[in-house]
Amino acid sequence: MTIRGALVLVLALSLATPLIVKGQETGKVRVVAILWPGPAVAVPLALPDALRKRLRESGWIEGNNLKIEQRYVEREDGVTDVIAEILRLDPAVILAPGTPVTLATKRATTSIPVVMIAGADPVATGLVSSLARPGGNVTGLVGFAGDLGPKSLELIHELLPKASRVAALWNSANPGAAVWWNETRAAAAMLNLALHSVEVRAQTDLDAAFQTIARLRPDALTVGPDPAAIGNRTRIVEFASTQRLPAVYPYREFVISGGLMAYTNSLPDLFRRAADYIDRILRGAKPGDLAVEQPTKFELVINLRTAKAMTLTIPQSLLLRADDVIQ
Repeated sequence: MTIRGALVLVLALSLATPLIVKGQETGKVRVVAILWPGPAVAVPLALPDALRKRLRESGWIEGNNLKIEQRYVEREDGVTDVIAEILRLDPAVILAPGTPVTLATKRATTSIPVVMIAGADPVATGLVSSLARPGGNVTGLVGFAGDLGPKSLELIHELLPKASRVAALWNSANPGAAVWWNETRAAAAMLNLALHSVEVRAQTDLDAAFQTIARLRPDALTVGPDPAAIGNRTRIVEFASTQRLPAVYPYREFVISGGLMAYTNSLPDLFRRAADYIDRILRGAKPGDLAVEQPTKFELVINLRTAKAMTLTIPQSLLLRADDVIQ
């Protein structure tokens, strides 16, 4: 071999080596665990589907270089056992939708990166040091904006100008929901609405909460944002329908289940954006260096079939602003 030929060979090998190493790294199977705050049947399929699709677009293919393990908190007191099971999987990243499960995960591990989809103020609840530089092993997305509660009351006021009493069904065990309640209560005073707090701390509290609301005989109902609420959306919607009680919900999924109206940030959009965090962490980014993102996409969804069943006329002003009207 000539000297020139040897130099060409060495150069070719030096250029090829980084490509081989990169290919080996990409081909390694990484485990992403999702800790769902409720039973499997309560999880809207659109959410993990949005996550998977976005991860595929980023080059993470299940069965090739990615494995997604989903675990479910079937009982309110079972979160510790479920997290212990997840940790035994040695995941590269844990996705935790909701403030309670994120807090529980943070207590269980300080080394495994955690991507949250949490409440309105993750700094106040101790999940991160700041939104710009979270520090530690937790980062991700704020799950809802603090003004969603006031917006729901404004919608009720526009739909029912003569309404004077509104029941607020919310999970007081969720630290992130406290922001929603405080903002909603302040807005009620501005709108001259009597707001009645109906608190639930566990799924077993729902029947008693329904009885309380029935006794109050409010003009309308607003439901606070909470992962457990999504899991019980069918029961909540059925109760409101039976009582012929106009309700504004925190997620589109309630309206799809027959609820009247929702003003919300898009949950599938949040899960797509969570996939971007997972992608960056799998490629070496430290969660403590990734800024927490606020909600950016909001939507008004109205179910006209439900309105007709309740003999309600939706004002044209609301219909014109709606992002989606279910006929």
